[in-house]
Order: sequence, then C-alpha cells, then structure tokens
Amino acid sequence: MMWYHKAMSTKNTAIVLLALIALAFLAGALVYPSLPAQVASHWNAAGEADGAMGKFWGVFLFPFIMLGVFALFLIIPKIDPMKANIESFRKHYDAFWIGMFVFFLYIFALTLAWNTGHRFNFTTWIIPAVSALFFGLGAFLEKSKRNWFIGIRTPWTLSSDTVWEKTHRLGGKFFKGNAVISLLGIFFGGDMAILFLIVPMAVTVAVTVVYSYLEYRKETRKIER
Repeated sequence: MMWYHKAMSTKNTAIVLLALIALAFLAGALVYPSLPAQVASHWNAAGEADGAMGKFWGVFLFPFIMLGVFALFLIIPKIDPMKANIESFRKHYDAFWIGMFVFFLYIFALTLAWNTGHRFNFTTWIIPAVSALFFGLGAFLEKSKRNWFIGIRTPWTLSSDTVWEKTHRLGGKFFKGNAVISLLGIFFGGDMAILFLIVPMAVTVAVTVVYSYLEYRKETRKIER
C-alpha cells in the first residue's frame, strides 16, 4: 500500500503543478490584448525596468519555462541512479517543487502587473518571495538524501551519505538564515538590497563546499585507521 500512497502523492503534486502552469497561461492570455508590442522583461537592482522583448515571448516565455521545469519534476526521480533515495524523502521533494512553482507564478504576476500599467519597485516586491524560497529550500535540504540532481552536490557529498547529511543540515541552516538576512535588504533598497541576497548566498556556497571537503577528509581518515 505504501507504493500506492506515494504514487497518489506524486499524482496530486503533478496536478497542482499543472494547475499553476495553466493559471500562468490563462493570466497571460487574458492580459495579452491590452499589452504593447514590447513588454518589460528585466529589472535592475533599483527595481526599474531596463529590458524588454516582443509581446508574445514577453508574456508566454515564463509559462513555457514552467512547463519545461515540470518535465524535470517528472524525469528526475526516474533517471537518477539513486532514485530510491529520492523516494525516501518524496513528500519533501514534492513540496519543494510546489513552493518553487508558486514562486514562479508570483514573479510572473509581478511582470504582468507592471506591464499592465502598475508601477512599483520590483526589487522590493520580489525580496519577500525570494526570502520565502530560501527558507523553504533550507527546510528541504535538511530532509534531502543523496542524489545526483538536487541539493549541495560536491564530489564529497556525492561520495558519502554521512557527508551529504552533515553538509545539508548545515546548508539548510544557512539558507534559513539567508531568508532572514535577505528580508533586511528591503529596508536599504537598491543595490544594497541585492547585496543582502548575493553576499549571504556566496558565503553559503563557499562554506558548504569547504565543509563537505573537510568532513569527507575526516571520514576517510577514520577508514584509513
């Protein structure tokens, strides 16, 4: 019966993701007639639009990207050599993808709002969503098991379950901390707000890579003894 419940959970998650994709396409189709030939598609650190593209791709590129990412959601558990590990934390895997698609849809909604005449600081509005994504990613990392596609994949985490779990517990805490730090950027605005996103992420990457190596070395020394 366990396999049945897992299959149903995966099916339900797929339905939710497809519903979010359909909502994105529907929203794009509804606003499409009212948009200009060129639509804003990129914003700078100050939250101001500084790039544009043709209307069709400006509206529907994001939903098509979501559709492509949905294919990854389906394919990864089937082709990963450690697929059994993914199944062992499947509910967290599914929750991670749902959270990511909600994030995608939110960014797409901001894009449509801007292009239909609403003016706001794009950076200020995107930071809370990024912060929530970081926190969710941190929670996901703490529950993840060794696999080839999702997580902190270094040569050392991929070589040892123990190193993977220790590194991801640490990485999960860092990402949750990044969520809090990134929110503080709202009070500074502009380039400073972006730095509150980028700098903690760079530190997280550097620390987890080094930590995974040190833990691997520690493990191999124990084996050699």
